[in-house]
Amino acid sequence: RRLGRILVGTLAVVGLLTLTLVGVAIWGLSHLDRDKPLPKRMVMTLDLEAEFQEGESGDPFRRFQGDKVYVLREVVAAIDRAAKDERVTGLFATIGDPRLGMAGAQEVRDAVLRFRASGKPAVVFAETLGEAGGGTIAYYLASAFGEVWLQPSGDVGVTGFLAESPFFRGTLDMLGIQPRFSARHEYKSAIEAFTETGFSEKHAESLNALLDSWMDQAVTGVAAARRLPPEKVRPLLGNGPLLAAEALSAGLVDKLGYRDDALAAASGLATKPKEVDAGDYAARLSERGGTRVAVITGTGAIHRGESDAPFGADGFGSDTIAEAFRDAIDDPEIKAILFRVDSPGGSYVASDTIWHEVRRARAAGKPVVASMGEVAASGGYFVAMAADRVVAQPGTITGSIGVFSGKFVLADFWNKLGVTWDRVERGDNAGMWSFNRDFSPQAWDRLNLMLDRIYDDFVAKAAQGRNLPAERMDAVARGRIWTGADAQKVGLVDVLGGYDVALAEVRKLLKLSPDDTLDLETYPKAKEPWQVLARALGGMGAGQAEMRTLARVMKVLEPVAEQVDAAGPGAGMLRMPPLATGGR
Repeated sequence: RRLGRILVGTLAVVGLLTLTLVGVAIWGLSHLDRDKPLPKRMVMTLDLEAEFQEGESGDPFRRFQGDKVYVLREVVAAIDRAAKDERVTGLFATIGDPRLGMAGAQEVRDAVLRFRASGKPAVVFAETLGEAGGGTIAYYLASAFGEVWLQPSGDVGVTGFLAESPFFRGTLDMLGIQPRFSARHEYKSAIEAFTETGFSEKHAESLNALLDSWMDQAVTGVAAARRLPPEKVRPLLGNGPLLAAEALSAGLVDKLGYRDDALAAASGLATKPKEVDAGDYAARLSERGGTRVAVITGTGAIHRGESDAPFGADGFGSDTIAEAFRDAIDDPEIKAILFRVDSPGGSYVASDTIWHEVRRARAAGKPVVASMGEVAASGGYFVAMAADRVVAQPGTITGSIGVFSGKFVLADFWNKLGVTWDRVERGDNAGMWSFNRDFSPQAWDRLNLMLDRIYDDFVAKAAQGRNLPAERMDAVARGRIWTGADAQKVGLVDVLGGYDVALAEVRKLLKLSPDDTLDLETYPKAKEPWQVLARALGGMGAGQAEMRTLARVMKVLEPVAEQVDAAGPGAGMLRMPPLATGGR
């Protein structure tokens, strides 16, 4: 026993020392580059094929995974600062198949256009734009640069936009699985993946409106940036892929060449300046001072509980986001809150918890500006709609004010496998959520009563937040998705734009001048490396993180996994339908 205690104690000390050393090493590496002075002459470089995140990851080990990761807000701030920095002679970006969607592309694109207005060269180089795939969003983003270079062997895959979704009703019928779902209302189409064999009329209507809006935005943006008539641009953006020579002749590309030639064009000087990555440049923009504003970021599916898990992806847990709001409310130095939302929705109860904290912040005299990312729909709209201002990119997917719930009935499926079940129960509705039987008439009535209550509550709160009559709000709700541009027209969004516009709205609400400095402080605080390690070693939440990692690895099952996840059996899912959107 004594030997065992000594061994356990020794291992504990070794583990503690290991955690400490690893934590200190990570902290040191993360701060080492920030201490180096920037060159006196530099070209800021930007890899538009890197991963862009909405906020700083809660996982401090993310930087060791090898892939380049940018924080979108920091990149936008870096580009804006570089436009005024005399040391920065130009902007040089590489692009091919960016991971940004339409709204994210617009966020970066607007920043590049502002950089160009400073008179400095902004050059983008592509080996190819959408090789063997869609490159419409990639080219839309590239068109913002003053010069677009394309490798002679590349092409421009401007094939237009596509929205497609798998439907599993035929598969379920073959397996003897019966989908039993109910939704509010006719545009709430997430359940159709299991109840239909193709798009319903209303589902197709909303998707066509989405693609029409995106195409109009792309045509307008490219035409303005390339100084081409829109009537010439529109057919070009749908008739690709264009060979390099065709793209050059059509005016979509400025020059054919290779990376070194394009980089030389971006320097703006005869002598080659040093290259500084936008992420490294952003890391040095840590000036403090000015009015303090809390930045709270929620990404992914909204759920109850904490947002993160050890070594797993950050999420949108109501406990974490609500606590961040409470901390910001209680901090007397925080004068306003910028709430960034990038979510397709999730739990009704969790969304309502966050909605309440937004209202509490406003009641405490701290204005809240909601800034929407790629998507802020259903529950993602629910958490944003009570803000003082709602800001979205024209290409943001939002709305989807509705709810659905239900389950799969596996009774016939088990019969095919020769599996039998038995049960004992107490209560008429004890088996309501069992997969082994259909809803009883009484249980089905209860389910629909719940959905009516949730939908009515959603619409009433949206009408209150947006200062619209309930009847008007119901007309634009009913589960329908909107682009940010269309959402503004129907009153769901106040202003179109990205971070720069959202921060301008913060200044207006605080009655500051447009040039007043804002000291942005992230909430909740990022965890230290040893905290993440300690939690991981303690096994807290690791199971869910591992399951999410496994699901990501199994790419072949990703469309099925997304649909099943969106149509979980829990009541009150405020979720938009998962889509595979082409055009990138």
